[in-house]
Amino acid sequence: MSRPTAPGHREDEPTIPGRPPEEPPTPGRPILSCPPEGAPAGRWGLVWGAVRGRLGTLAGWSLVEALPGLGLGVALARAVDDGFAAGRPGTGLAWLGVLGLAWVVGAFGARQVVLVVAGIVEPFRERLLDRLVRGALRTGGTAAVARVNLQVELARDALAAVISVIRAFVFGVLAVLAGLVALAPGLLVLIVPPLLLGLGLFAASLPALARRHRAYLLADERTTEAVTTVVGGLRDITAAGAESRVEADLDAHIGAQARAGFRLARTTGARTIALALGGWAPVVLVLLAAPRLEPGVVLGALAYVTQSLVPALGSLVENLGASAVRLSVALSRVLEAAPPEPPPVPPEPGRGGSVRLRGVRFAYGPHAAPVLDGFDLDLREGEHLAVVGPSGIGKSTLASLVTGLLKPDAGHVRVGGARADLLDPAWRTLAPQDAYVFKGSLRENLAYFGTGPVREAARALGAEELLDRLGDEVDPARLSPAERQLLVLVRTYLSPARIVVLDEATCHLDPAAEARAEEAFAARGGTLIVIAHRLSSALRAQRVLVMDGTGVALGTHAELLAGSPLYADLVGRWTPAEIS
Repeated sequence: MSRPTAPGHREDEPTIPGRPPEEPPTPGRPILSCPPEGAPAGRWGLVWGAVRGRLGTLAGWSLVEALPGLGLGVALARAVDDGFAAGRPGTGLAWLGVLGLAWVVGAFGARQVVLVVAGIVEPFRERLLDRLVRGALRTGGTAAVARVNLQVELARDALAAVISVIRAFVFGVLAVLAGLVALAPGLLVLIVPPLLLGLGLFAASLPALARRHRAYLLADERTTEAVTTVVGGLRDITAAGAESRVEADLDAHIGAQARAGFRLARTTGARTIALALGGWAPVVLVLLAAPRLEPGVVLGALAYVTQSLVPALGSLVENLGASAVRLSVALSRVLEAAPPEPPPVPPEPGRGGSVRLRGVRFAYGPHAAPVLDGFDLDLREGEHLAVVGPSGIGKSTLASLVTGLLKPDAGHVRVGGARADLLDPAWRTLAPQDAYVFKGSLRENLAYFGTGPVREAARALGAEELLDRLGDEVDPARLSPAERQLLVLVRTYLSPARIVVLDEATCHLDPAAEARAEEAFAARGGTLIVIAHRLSSALRAQRVLVMDGTGVALGTHAELLAGSPLYADLVGRWTPAEIS
């Protein structure tokens, strides 16, 4: 099968992306990809990326929430020693009123903390889902989306728990220490050493606790999977007489999970010792020192320890290890199902608008007949190509391959010298037949890919009257198919793309409007590929690609009339109105 090649093509041209072009376009909106250079990668890199932007706000509202814990002991001590014990109940009530006011302010801070945490974990969940869906679209593993979606929810909940536990402990302890300094600095000697010992013991046991909790979670997953498989195949198991073998297999899974649970339980004993040492030992020490202290000071110190320190430490040792392990396991599942997306690459210098297909084969499924097989094509920078052929012959498939929406089963597609599916999306854009316009402002609809001179684009495409009539808001339900296509054409025109593919994107326009749109894109600069809806598109193009399912023909309109029976037949069947 003859495959014409564009003049100026060199077979020894490199196909590996080189250095970036001198003037890369700026995408209109961010593209999710690998972390930027220097950014943390992996599970905890994702967590840090979700948290770091809100740390200041979280700390500020946590300080507000910690006000009751900060003033608790001091207010109680002053209320007793300076108020009720001194015979001044008004003073005592005033201090209690101050404490009550602190609780009101702290409650407002707690509400804001919940909102800040939600502002961290919900975008984190959305990013994980986005990555999961992108990975499924990239690899074809759409079944993984449903299977791993539960892990995304678990990761979201576990991250919220980790943030809450660490935040509550840090600010709870800071409030206790600051309150003790204000109340009686000498009490720090009774409280800080056992607290540090308890934290040290907990930190020392945390690696083993994390390992054993992870082992237990994995054993639980294996047991659940085995039980689910058995329940789904009970009839076949009975028919095959395999009850004993299946029972032994399930016993093995349940036994492994039980052993993992026992090992985890033994390790968690260290948490009880850490809590007793860091939380309850200070209570004993304060009580032992009580005869040498004022009653209010003792009451305040005990309030700090029992109402703030012990709950914060207990929450830390009980929940941090389990939540962190759940977060780690869930993120591992998500990352396994959705590996990092390769970063977008720029085209090679001087080849930003070139298109090259070599030996491309593509079929919609392993057992389907190929739509393209052994397909070759070369386009120069700035060329205007029209693609014609019968419906269902593969024209839209070609458009999707060039724009990187599909990957070939064999061969390669290079756009600007780079693989089409890896090329920065800012360099190429596809306007499909089904124009997508969403409800919102006109600016949001038109600036989807990038910003630019809207009036100039509207004037070039003949859309000024439509834009004036729409005003600021766009309601797709009130637009005709032709009007939606015209808006999408303006959006595409404003994009920074050097390669534009119009896949019957003007089929609802009248011939004159279609001609104006194609001439505007041709004059815009860059490479233009038009999947033709009318013969007039072929007449305006520099070259025409004819697809018939068994071969292709490439040439000018005149060359194809003489050398392609299919093209001559298509021309003969087009009406004069369609080519006027």
